[in-house]
Amino acid sequence: MSRSVSAAPDIARLKRQLAELVALRSENPPGREFEVALYVRDQLAPLGFEVVFDEFKPGRVNIEAKLANGPGPVFAFNTHMDVVPAGEGWSSDPFVLRESEGRLYGRGACDCKGPLAAMLEAVRLLAADRAAWSGTLLAVFVADEEIASEGAKLYASRKPHIDFAVVGEPTSNTVYSAHKGSLRPLVRVLGVPAHSGSPHLGENAIYRAGELLSLIAQTHENDVRHRSHPLVGSASLTVTRIHGGHADNVLPGACELLLDRRLVPGEDEDAVKADIAAMLRLAHERTGLRTEIIEWKPTTGGATETAPDRPIVLASLAACRAHAIAEPGPFGFQGACDLVHFRSTGAEGVVIGPGSLSVAHKADEFVPADEFAVSSLIYRDIAKAMLAG
Repeated sequence: MSRSVSAAPDIARLKRQLAELVALRSENPPGREFEVALYVRDQLAPLGFEVVFDEFKPGRVNIEAKLANGPGPVFAFNTHMDVVPAGEGWSSDPFVLRESEGRLYGRGACDCKGPLAAMLEAVRLLAADRAAWSGTLLAVFVADEEIASEGAKLYASRKPHIDFAVVGEPTSNTVYSAHKGSLRPLVRVLGVPAHSGSPHLGENAIYRAGELLSLIAQTHENDVRHRSHPLVGSASLTVTRIHGGHADNVLPGACELLLDRRLVPGEDEDAVKADIAAMLRLAHERTGLRTEIIEWKPTTGGATETAPDRPIVLASLAACRAHAIAEPGPFGFQGACDLVHFRSTGAEGVVIGPGSLSVAHKADEFVPADEFAVSSLIYRDIAKAMLAG
């Protein structure tokens, strides 16, 4: 590595920036990522980055900061600027960063303002050491990952040229190269309403929905769970919500079920939608059950993977090992994230970040201070490896 003032992260600056980011209340809903994007602009524009805002709804914005440094690949850091609502049960103000016993507490500390702050530090180090790499460095921070990934989907739909991407999510600084996806159809089971004193004159949609529940469970057990991937495990099909009836004395004429179908890498979303439609047709053929899919609820997106022998995965594993991560992976997310959308642009990528998903979305969310500092170096070293020319 070349000798440079950028050889180590500025720990005080890292913590200060995380505190400033946590204080910006970008809870989703409603989002309000605009203030975070302004903060990012103010940090990176003075370093020579060309900054572009894309406000696609009022207050909902993506930001792309670009630093061109000679010929070479395009490398992107990405994470999201929204956080889940703070909720109840905190030991201290969730929007005031608190340090205690080596932990930094605050909403978004690990998901995902910790990775965001570490990426800001990494690009600062890279900007200060431009002799060590050649190519184009992007910092792409997006809106709405916590609900429907509107920001990443919009960004990817414009087909930016990106060769390699590192997506920031809490992984305890290990490498995740695959993740599951999800589809959520809202299914309405139809009945015939009648006075509850004369149920024989109608058809109880809740009873009929019970028949569909059995078929859903059988479909999961006999088919879906056998679709497996070595890093993320098995696909799944389950029901997460049910609602039926509109009055205490009326036989329900409709009952709605929200299905949650988790996809594994290699599964095609259109094919899975066709499978669900076929299951509903089978229910009709067997019992006369009448159903309709009202809508497909928004989700983060589909499943994806980057093959374990690809250069970005190997460079990421090497960077983690170089910073004392004993078992760096690669692993696979049970949930979903925005990697799938960067993969759709043609980029190869991985997911890495400080902190653990086990504390994300909960009260007293935290990121370990040592992991937080090390992640900025891991990010920097991956970028240098991929932009080495």
